Amino acid sequence: MNQIIQDYTTKEKLNILADAAKYDVACTSSGSDRRGKKGFLGNAEAAGICHSFAADGRCISLLKILMTNHCMYDCKYCVNRVSNDIPRATFTPQEICEITIEFYKRNYIEGLFLSSGVLKNPTYTMEKMCETLLLLRNQYKFNGYIHVKTIPGAADELLATAGHLADRISVNLELPTQESLEKLAPNKSFQTILDPMEKVRDTIAAHRMAIGKDAKFERSGTNRYLENSIFAKNRLVTKEEQIAIGTSEGKKEIAPYGMGKLTRSFAPAGQSTQMIIGATGETDYTLIQTTQKLYQNYDLRRVFYSAYIPINEDSALPALGTAPPLLREHRLYQADWLLRFYGFQSDELLSEDRPNFNENVDPKCDWALRHLGLFPVEVQTAPYDLLLRIPGIGPKSANRIYHARRYGRLDFDTLKKMGVVLKRAHYFITCNGKQMFHTPIEEQYITQHLTMVNQKENWQVAHSNESYKQMTLMDFGVG
Repeated sequence: MNQIIQDYTTKEKLNILADAAKYDVACTSSGSDRRGKKGFLGNAEAAGICHSFAADGRCISLLKILMTNHCMYDCKYCVNRVSNDIPRATFTPQEICEITIEFYKRNYIEGLFLSSGVLKNPTYTMEKMCETLLLLRNQYKFNGYIHVKTIPGAADELLATAGHLADRISVNLELPTQESLEKLAPNKSFQTILDPMEKVRDTIAAHRMAIGKDAKFERSGTNRYLENSIFAKNRLVTKEEQIAIGTSEGKKEIAPYGMGKLTRSFAPAGQSTQMIIGATGETDYTLIQTTQKLYQNYDLRRVFYSAYIPINEDSALPALGTAPPLLREHRLYQADWLLRFYGFQSDELLSEDRPNFNENVDPKCDWALRHLGLFPVEVQTAPYDLLLRIPGIGPKSANRIYHARRYGRLDFDTLKKMGVVLKRAHYFITCNGKQMFHTPIEEQYITQHLTMVNQKENWQVAHSNESYKQMTLMDFGVG
């Protein structure tokens, strides 16, 4: 039975609800760039959220709270499940506004990340969250960054209202397959999660097209040399597919209730979602396939991964005391970067025969080791797209190589000055026909040496929950 206490002070509520929010990731502010406005408080410059490290190693916003940790659902992985006997609290919209403004004035925060358990029902909860955002924007004139996690199953009008008031809007997928969702969250379904994602996608696309922009967010604008590359077929979407998202028949745009005069853009920082890693037995291949489909079909700005921390005792979950898969989470984020900005496809990175990344090396190295027939690559003549796929070479260094080699021959010292990470790259490249060292192009040999190179970094990531402690409001003298 839940421990419910009605007379918590605001500070006590804050301690309960800020702590309960630390398992909800995706607290980034990239994508929204709104300058200060006369008569309003704050702005939403890109990267406008302050962050700290949670006890489990995640980077979180200083003001990341739940509106309530009461919840009608009994998701097995969630600390706020209805069957857990924990302290419960609920903020009023006014309290959230006052805390946000007071913290902003004290320079503790630059924005708000608001999520919630499901109180009474999805529509009631979403009404209270929208009421909070309306107060914050209109009465308190808060112009800063807001990221809101929406409640699947709430009315379309409330979803639209949240999108018009927040910078980024999220609908959490939680688990990558319907089977896992049925096993751990029997009150939820894929359809109730994907339907609002689709409506948000179409509404964002309509707003972008109305102001003359592409319907779909551009993901690889810096990689213009990929247009006609040998890997061009592996781009996430074509330009025609981008436009189709905003013009297809049967699109599901949504309109806010009672907000006809509102002139704000709809979710200018886009939408995102979160998947829990390690609570169920999906392979990395399944996870990145789901990720790629979400990017392609729902135009998400980010898919976030949350390494599962065993907090509930249940036969369907990893045992209490099991270490969170933080290194695996780290590799999935790196693979996500390859999908979004390097032109990789999930079927290239992994396969049914080899469905998991080697956690000892980063996914780009793992891919290269599985495709040693392409290497070594001559940096003096290789096309841009192939340069970009060499471990240790990123977009900036690939651009520098591409331009510099027109004017003379490159050597390894020059590559290092250009930003190439030679401790990874030298296994896979030649300069003027020569390797940096006489390295055998052999998977086991290179894997062993790359593992030694990454040993310290891997240990730090895997033990990051021991290296960092959760910052509390007391660290800022609050209380």
